[in-house]
Amino acid sequence: MVSRVAAKTGIHGTRRLVIVESPAKAKTIAGYLGAEYVVESSIGHIRDLPNRASEIPEKLKKEPWARLGVDVDHDFEPLYVVDADKKQRVADLKRKLKDADELYLATDEDREGEAIAWHLLEVLKPTIPVRRMVFHEITKDAITRALGETREVDKRLVDAQETRRILDRLYGYEVSPVLWKKVMQGLSAGRVQSVAVRLVVERERERRAFISASYWDVKGRFDPGGFEARLVGLDGKRVAQGRDFAQDGTLKPKDTVVLDETVARGLVERFAGATFAIRSAEEKPYTRRPAAPFMTSTLQQEASRKLRFSAQTTMRVAQRLYENGYITYMRTDSTTLSESALKAARSQAADLYGAEYVPTAPRRYERKVKNAQEAHEAIRPAGDSFRTPKQVARELRSDELALYELVWKRTVASQMADARGLTLSLRLGASAEGTDVEFGASGTAITFRGFLAAYEESTDDEAAVREEERQLPHLAVGDTLRALELEPEGHATTPPARFTEASLVQALEERGIGRPSTYASIMGTILDRGYVFKRGAALVPSFLAFAVISLLEQHFGQLVDYQFTARMEDDLDRIAAGDEARIDWLRAFYFGAADDVGLKALVSDLGEIDARAVNTLPLGDGIALRVGRYGPYVERGEERASVPEDLAPDELTVAKAEELLAAPSGDRSLGVHPDWNRAIVAKSGRYGPYVTEVLEEGSKEKPRTSSLFKTMSPESVTLEDAVRLLSLPRVLGLDPADGEEVTAQNGKYGPYVKKGSESRSLESEEQLLTISLENALAVLAQPKERRGRGAAKPPLKELGPDPASGKPMLVKEGRFGPYVTDGETNASLRRGDDAASITVERGAELLADRRSRGPAPKKKPRTRRSAA
Repeated sequence: MVSRVAAKTGIHGTRRLVIVESPAKAKTIAGYLGAEYVVESSIGHIRDLPNRASEIPEKLKKEPWARLGVDVDHDFEPLYVVDADKKQRVADLKRKLKDADELYLATDEDREGEAIAWHLLEVLKPTIPVRRMVFHEITKDAITRALGETREVDKRLVDAQETRRILDRLYGYEVSPVLWKKVMQGLSAGRVQSVAVRLVVERERERRAFISASYWDVKGRFDPGGFEARLVGLDGKRVAQGRDFAQDGTLKPKDTVVLDETVARGLVERFAGATFAIRSAEEKPYTRRPAAPFMTSTLQQEASRKLRFSAQTTMRVAQRLYENGYITYMRTDSTTLSESALKAARSQAADLYGAEYVPTAPRRYERKVKNAQEAHEAIRPAGDSFRTPKQVARELRSDELALYELVWKRTVASQMADARGLTLSLRLGASAEGTDVEFGASGTAITFRGFLAAYEESTDDEAAVREEERQLPHLAVGDTLRALELEPEGHATTPPARFTEASLVQALEERGIGRPSTYASIMGTILDRGYVFKRGAALVPSFLAFAVISLLEQHFGQLVDYQFTARMEDDLDRIAAGDEARIDWLRAFYFGAADDVGLKALVSDLGEIDARAVNTLPLGDGIALRVGRYGPYVERGEERASVPEDLAPDELTVAKAEELLAAPSGDRSLGVHPDWNRAIVAKSGRYGPYVTEVLEEGSKEKPRTSSLFKTMSPESVTLEDAVRLLSLPRVLGLDPADGEEVTAQNGKYGPYVKKGSESRSLESEEQLLTISLENALAVLAQPKERRGRGAAKPPLKELGPDPASGKPMLVKEGRFGPYVTDGETNASLRRGDDAASITVERGAELLADRRSRGPAPKKKPRTRRSAA
């Protein structure tokens, strides 16, 4: 054994164990360290609060706080348990530790990383020197520096993470059961999650309340230059545009005139062929500064707009780039660059674009978003000199290269000169038959591209940007013009745009709600829970989300209040800084203090919650939307009709509800099941028609359901059909040879028979109901079919180029259903995706998500045991 002195001095022969979070990170770091270092991964957190009753120690199960996993009566002491799937990993790490003279904890330098390091200390209980090693990028130089600048575990960061974990557990475990009782089983509430859903629901409420206004204007094309201009003035009054109307359709400014179709067409006739003159020409210098380097939220937003990546896909791809040494740490709310990074970006900009494209002094960016922390650098290419996308292209997959290029361009552009130009605003007018009209046009001519030579930030309104950057001819006051074309155009105001993942992350960030590490998981949670669904890139709230937010606003208003949630983030930051006592803060949150009612009192004294009222949305004319256990439906008196689950709430008007009520009932009663004595109905859901049993109101059972075969329809399916469908999966019997059970089942890829781990496809769904044990065994005895090289089927749809790979995207029919492909990556269409109507954005998103998950795991070869 090497002596303690030897271990501390680090002389040759000292054995050092380095622990990181992930195997990929471990592999990269191991390549930079010598043979005396053993690099292992914890594979994330090794322990957490219990998630199941079975994880709670027997002696504690009767404690009133046991279900929470937090002893609220004794300083909110958390109960930590080692995850079942991590016990072997812990045992392996303990075994490695016995052979080490020093332990380096090299987890990420944020709250989660610091907490993982602390938990490793608590569980491994090392008796050798322990060093906390931190770095923001995984390069040889960064790892070498980190080895020489180790520190202790930062208990303040650990306390901050633990406080957040306890807070989220108390919030979720106390509030979610209320949703189970009053709305639907399996729902969840969360400190940031519920506020995010509220934002989406409030936007949809605005859209529902929106009243569209119609207006007309005139578009003209004028010579010289053939430029376009729009009618802005009529007889000295400004012509109303969309921005002049309020949400209720009323006109806001009083000194404007609203054109109708008759007036617009009359003006076109009157001024066709008229001579126009320039009445004003105003030229102003134009300057545009580059955007700051990426932080987590802006990377997610830009990857969404430019690459069509979801927030989760962006973070998965960024994680791989970080762990393999291509970019710096990807969870940060800082926009600062280190001195070496500033030098690298400026040097590369000068080399690629010329010295005139680099300002005399480095650009330094300050954060303007609430609750910003500058603990890390911005996200940038790793290293003291940057590799161009071309230099790394052969090393990266298409999604990784696309994201790396985005980071590289943004970083280099952030240190480049302003774009400069001239903005010209023109007013041109004419008078005829006592009527005076004035048209307006503006455009910008870029005279020096500056940072635009490297990168241009995207927006959600690209059309407006194109309009702004068009170039106009140089004209002076008094110059005459000829109208080449005048065209009347009708318009209608549109409701506020729905949130996308990018804009929702931005809205949360601007309010100081959530943190870089949480945004991607929040987006995933609200989609997975069914609170929102996607229509293209837009997030559409479900009627279930309306019910949940209605309950939370009425009975837990403070918990979904934007300012209250942001104040909690402030408080948690103060705890991290050591300026707030965590136990006192948790006690005030849970038990209450002064005028603040604590969480415990809120959930204990709810009064009478009218579940029916919470789950009801009045529509008008005596019709109401209700959220039931089987989905949303509209009701008027005794009339009921199911609402398609993909119908957006702002589309459910009174007229639409009456149409649903007038249509043949979506729930068709088939009769009573002969064995269960329960009513059976045929229904149509988001994923197609199915049959299900009707349970008594208040029952906690999960109803048995079965999808209809492709040859069946809700209108023609019989009770006999339903009984047979509900018998699936069907047990055919036991194999006489070995006694194993044989079943017929319907799965994701179609009908099949199964025995143990062996399965074989059936030719039709009807065989599920008719195949005998003998025939099933014969099918199972056949070798598994391999796909042949038959003639390729024509694509179902061509979507256009993929933003990430640049290759054409096609929708094809595969053995297991339709899928989208760019020739390299295949991604199955998911439930709710329609091959005929899928959009470019959705196709790109599916491909990006599939790439981010890495290649499919290879099947391990089955080992054959020789007969004894």
